[in-house]
Amino acid sequence: MPVVNRLLAGLPARSRNDILYCCEEVELTYGEMLSESGEIVRYAYFPADGFISLMASAGKHTHDVSLIGNEGMFSPSSMLGSDVAPLRALVQGSGHALRLKTADLRRAADECPTLRDTLNRYLCVMIGELAQTAVCNGCHTVEARLARWLLMTHDRANSDRLRLTHSLLATMLGVRRSGVSVAAGALQARKAIRYRRGEIRIVDRSRLEAVSCECYGAVKSLYRRYLG
Repeated sequence: MPVVNRLLAGLPARSRNDILYCCEEVELTYGEMLSESGEIVRYAYFPADGFISLMASAGKHTHDVSLIGNEGMFSPSSMLGSDVAPLRALVQGSGHALRLKTADLRRAADECPTLRDTLNRYLCVMIGELAQTAVCNGCHTVEARLARWLLMTHDRANSDRLRLTHSLLATMLGVRRSGVSVAAGALQARKAIRYRRGEIRIVDRSRLEAVSCECYGAVKSLYRRYLG
């Protein structure tokens, strides 16, 4: 089984092979709900070429708080001894993942200090990213935040064409759909993207980076600091 998840690829060969023995390859389907908040999570997922959105709710409002691609895994809370999902997990990008039972993951981590250390460091990154997103939502413009989320999605999608609807973008940013229209229109006017119903195409990534808030770079720095 080829290793295409970066967390697993960074493990020593013997440890990597031990955990791969417990894994099965599964398909991630766009729109598939992997867990609802409060549900028991029975499997851990290491995405290969798909990606997963983590979402938090407050009353009738739901916001995206993180994206997980082949740089990470779901659900890191399993490493804290809890199989209860703290957040909703929704597949935002179709692809494949390696999946294993959470009990098998904890057992492998107990037997392999390198794996446990890697997953603990990834958990530190996740905590930092969630905090950065909270600051971002309170301090930055919708246009800058949209640019950040588009860059994050582009990093994980392996394509310049992103399957993103008005409704999904509004959920990502926690704003009205009219706010998404204004922000997307501004990015299109800057010739950073082209937007049509249900799809955004990245035209000039450097222009998108120039508009994005500093939170995008801050989270990238977290990954480099903890995971290399």
